[in-house]
Amino acid sequence: MVCGLSTEEVARAFLVSQTTLAQRLVRAKRKIAEAGVSFEVPGPEHWAERLAAVLSTLEVAYAKAHEDAAGSGRHAGFAREMLEVTALLSEMLPDEAEVLALAATIRFAEARRPARIDGEGVMVPLAEQDPSLWAKPLIEEARRYCGRALGISGPGPRILQMMIHALWCGRKSLADPPPWKAVLAAYDILVELRDDAIIRINRAVALAEVKGAEEALAELDGLDAEALSDFLPFHAARADLLARQGRAHAALEAYHRALALSPGEAERRFLERRREMLVAS
Repeated sequence: MVCGLSTEEVARAFLVSQTTLAQRLVRAKRKIAEAGVSFEVPGPEHWAERLAAVLSTLEVAYAKAHEDAAGSGRHAGFAREMLEVTALLSEMLPDEAEVLALAATIRFAEARRPARIDGEGVMVPLAEQDPSLWAKPLIEEARRYCGRALGISGPGPRILQMMIHALWCGRKSLADPPPWKAVLAAYDILVELRDDAIIRINRAVALAEVKGAEEALAELDGLDAEALSDFLPFHAARADLLARQGRAHAALEAYHRALALSPGEAERRFLERRREMLVAS
């Protein structure tokens, strides 16, 4: 409700069916109505109990902006808003490592936006992005938040996610090798702290680069395919891994499923380009 996301968008963010999410929303609205809960700014005494929900909401909102590399979709404005909101939140709660880590993560990610599409409007994968195009001021700002977070807390889920982004933003040019081994090591720790499908998919991408497509595909195929049926990154990752193994027919089917989930314009062009390359080979 706060972010203006549709039921379908929220369902995809939480990897549940639209029907299940709709039922949850109905129950939540009924509870709010029956309890007479009002929308109001809570006092500081209530912040701690509400912080987890606030951070999760900000993550979902930013994810909607980040999944659109070109920044041309209807949720593109969330990117700038989440930069502003996390800055405000870090001022309100300067000693909360989770807040600082999320602020750093969003800045690391947004700093890379100038390199996320090529001259033809096609999405550029992170490992292929030119670091010289990244926004250095945002990276420096992210590092300041990063340092503050690390000074307060040891490894936690958001701290580790922040560190993964920091590893990528440590590259200076395309001549620097992608930090796949360090990224995989971070995901190995992260999955012990927050074992969910999204983290597993991201880990599989790094795993493929370090140990090969076969092991990474086994990781993906061990996930709940039904629950991930509407999750585009799952199908895109499977398509790439299947193509690497020479399983063209299965890869084409996975690309078809990914494209059927209405990706953004830059993402659609990227997937179509990869599919065309597969057909041509």
